[in-house]
Amino acid sequence: MCGRFSVTLPNDAMAQLFNATPANDLPDVPNYNVCPTNAVHVVRSKDGTRHLGPMRWGFLPHWYKAPNDGPLLINARAETIAEKPAFRAACRERRAVIVASGFYEWTRDGDVRLPWYITRSDGAPLAFAAVWQSWVAKGDEGARMRTAAIVTTAANTPMSAIHHRMPVVLEPEDVGLWLGEQGKGAARLMRAAPDDALQWHRVSRAVNSNRASGPALIDPNDD
Repeated sequence: MCGRFSVTLPNDAMAQLFNATPANDLPDVPNYNVCPTNAVHVVRSKDGTRHLGPMRWGFLPHWYKAPNDGPLLINARAETIAEKPAFRAACRERRAVIVASGFYEWTRDGDVRLPWYITRSDGAPLAFAAVWQSWVAKGDEGARMRTAAIVTTAANTPMSAIHHRMPVVLEPEDVGLWLGEQGKGAARLMRAAPDDALQWHRVSRAVNSNRASGPALIDPNDD
């Protein structure tokens, strides 16, 4: 799963990296503690043009009457995404990329939750496979909100020492296929990253709080 991540890349650099037109209301960066329901940076493709814009991290199916009308859907399992009523249409028609610099996972030492910070081994930004939904509050056409979920899969062998799930991390050459720009075949991308694709280190337990902030959150720390 993926329940917290960081974004440290400037907005203009993100747009350039993905060859996308940036929106004017992108979330502030850097953010070292992106939490569920926060606005996140999302790349989508429409009519051959890529757009980088904000979306709520927490997918809202069209039948939700309010954002808290059901479970908070921050992740979508690759194994069932094409069948689940909440995600199956989005999986076919509304695929996107959520941009991150690194993400957090936790192990346990007794009752203590120990956080780890995970990045690409080559230092490049992470491109999480995602799906999105434009949600409208019942009876209020003005309350339209774009929402997204990260696609996850079974962890690769090294990552399984920390958690049994991991985000689907797209390689740069696969982003176009996932976004629907290169025809069919995106399903084959919903797999674990190669064993050598990611690296990680322990960080301070300060990040256990969703209110924590600042660059020290991602520094190596064995507290």
